[in-house]
Amino acid sequence: MKIVVCIKQVPDTKGGVKFNPDGTLDRGAMLTIMNPDDKAGLEAALRLKEQYGAEVTVLTMGLPKADEVLREAMAMGADKGVLVTDRVLGGADTWATSTTIAGAIRNLEYDLIITGRQAIDGDTAQVGPQISEHLNIPVISYAQDIKIDGDHVIVQRQYEDRYHEVKAKMPCLITALSELNEPRYMTPGGIFEAYDKEVTVWGRPDLKDVDDSDLGLKGSPTKIAKASDKVKKGAGEKVVPDTPEDAVAYIVGKMKEKHVI
Repeated sequence: MKIVVCIKQVPDTKGGVKFNPDGTLDRGAMLTIMNPDDKAGLEAALRLKEQYGAEVTVLTMGLPKADEVLREAMAMGADKGVLVTDRVLGGADTWATSTTIAGAIRNLEYDLIITGRQAIDGDTAQVGPQISEHLNIPVISYAQDIKIDGDHVIVQRQYEDRYHEVKAKMPCLITALSELNEPRYMTPGGIFEAYDKEVTVWGRPDLKDVDDSDLGLKGSPTKIAKASDKVKKGAGEKVVPDTPEDAVAYIVGKMKEKHVI
């Protein structure tokens, strides 16, 4: 069985985010991590590898520094890494991103594709299902459990306060929730092995069956009107009542002023 896991290097939001003048994220200037949902998807693939036997390839689209997240994935146990990077791919929205990733995956053999539900820098949950549409394969989203049954995959799909059990014939794409599992840590030996392996690097010429008009910022139908970092709130109004009764009267007065009561 061959599994492709799509992962993304995303900004570590604890360190703040930075924007380019055109409103896109300045990814080169920020601290980064592996997207949490993607890491859960990777862990699911590694468990399937251990249980059923599989080759796990991790694929990412990003800047050359995204090599780091592929090395992390291989240190966790992935077999191969593919980096899709090219200046013409910069500024892509979900449509252009999914078109690019699908074009790269067409170079690979796969029975199962696993992506995270969504990335913390966009929160759209669109790329995974869009990839399945480009490749014309079934998609099962919001996976909270994955099993293999012959040439089929059986997935518990999270749904409000219950789950649906869905069965689909492979090849199939699954989007994973961060709650799917607890991802393993890298091992020292895994880290050494990861940096001994060669990461495959592809650019625009390596993408199959894609048009230039669907790539990068120019191929993105979504346009950013405005983007900014979090706006810091002011200190607000400070009041020091003389008595508890004065404090209550002040609060009640403000609630009436705001039509809360």
